[in-house]
Amino acid sequence: MALQNIGASNSDDAFYRYKMPKMITKIEGRGNGIKTNIVNMVDVAKALARPASYTTKFFGCELGAQSKFDEKTGVSLVNGSHDTAKLAGLLENFIKKYVQCYGCGNPETEILITKTQMVQLKCAACGFVSDVDMRDKLTSFILKNPPEQKKSSKDKKAMRRAEKERLKEGELADKVQKKTKEVKKSKAKTSTNKKGNVSDEDHGSPTVSQAGDKDNDSGEEDDDNVQWQTDTSAEAARQRIQEQLSTVTADMVMLSTEEPVKKVVKKDSPAVEKDNNDNMHKKSLVDMAKENLKKGVGPKEMMSSMSGSPQENMCAVYEALLDGVEKGFAKQLLKKKNYLAALIEGEDESQLLLLQAIEDFCGKSNPNAVKEVALVLKALYDVDILEEEYVVRWYEEGTSGGNKSSSPIWKNAKPFVDWLQSAESESEEE
Repeated sequence: MALQNIGASNSDDAFYRYKMPKMITKIEGRGNGIKTNIVNMVDVAKALARPASYTTKFFGCELGAQSKFDEKTGVSLVNGSHDTAKLAGLLENFIKKYVQCYGCGNPETEILITKTQMVQLKCAACGFVSDVDMRDKLTSFILKNPPEQKKSSKDKKAMRRAEKERLKEGELADKVQKKTKEVKKSKAKTSTNKKGNVSDEDHGSPTVSQAGDKDNDSGEEDDDNVQWQTDTSAEAARQRIQEQLSTVTADMVMLSTEEPVKKVVKKDSPAVEKDNNDNMHKKSLVDMAKENLKKGVGPKEMMSSMSGSPQENMCAVYEALLDGVEKGFAKQLLKKKNYLAALIEGEDESQLLLLQAIEDFCGKSNPNAVKEVALVLKALYDVDILEEEYVVRWYEEGTSGGNKSSSPIWKNAKPFVDWLQSAESESEEE
């Protein structure tokens, strides 16, 4: 059986993994009863993962002719005489509208029907959800004859259950660990507070309100059962000093205690100062990369001339390549694919640097970049800039733990990584 790539845009790709059989037609009958029989419609529809009734109905809608598909015999008929080339062109339109992802062009999609009776395509590769034009005639037929939902195998269900249980156990363990730490901290705080209270009782004088309380309770309870506390606020301290000293000396004491506090507030902490320095360093690297790109400096020369670490330089170059782009990052990167290919040429580990640069760029409060991360990964994978091994390794390291594992980038990248792993398992089975 002769096979061809799914989608006219992929016809020249010898290594394209999605294929379908070439259409075979046969003219039957004469006169008013002439019909076109699509002999292998079942095989074609199976390769597209769509019901054969959909493709047959689409031909009828586009040609303005009656069409019928027999579920029992698998016979697909369209009234009138139509040559194979014409029907193949209509099938290509069907693939663009109802099979290929509108985001990445991958044909591995699933038809979804929303609660509001809208037809959508969900891509298994990038996770993009495409909205089908509801003005098309075939959409009403799809709503009346929805596709059967794919049933997951028992093994997949068992793996999902095991994964959920493992996550629950991990969450419970984390909660218990947090509680034990909080209990230890609270015990340490109470012990230090008690020590502080004892020293205050020995060396400090009680406030006026405490003295009054002591007089009122002297006949009812022993002193051993009374817990004394000293108000350490600035107002209470001022009141105690004014009670013991004259007005002039009290002002002098309060001034001497307040002055150092003002000096400390004005000074930045070392952590804040370090962050400011890091941000200034990153900005200077990005500005340098932008300037070099304008001058036409080559990738290798660019990386060697910059003063940062290899990772910092890669992040700066990646950000400079996407300067001014707010959406459509994958298309912009495909325009620069030769530059990116030369940037990582001969160094496999540089793929990880590029992946971490993508992660760093998405983490800079850029919601559009986070949403399109799967499209970017798919585009770079298709042009052989990123390899499956390094994408999976980067994803597993990012989701294995730490503060960055909660980043939304992993949620958006997950569909593409799952698609990569499922494609690998399918190729091994074949």
